[in-house]
Amino acid sequence: MTTDESRSPSILESVLTCPHCGFAKRETMPLDACLFFYECLSCKTLLRPNPGDCCVFCSFGSVKCPPIQQQHGCCG
Repeated sequence: MTTDESRSPSILESVLTCPHCGFAKRETMPLDACLFFYECLSCKTLLRPNPGDCCVFCSFGSVKCPPIQQQHGCCG
């Protein structure tokens, strides 16, 4: 077993909550890309990551993105 295989698996679902209207939706996070933009299905606001965050899951999700969970740099 290699070091990568012995790490705990990442959580792949996160609940994104719109900071404008409070609408929340469970989404599956991509493993191979960052999600920089997300349109709220309720109020249609286009969400972008907060300064210092790599993606919308890190800013508005209940769970950070898989690379951050594994303590890797995101999208780098």
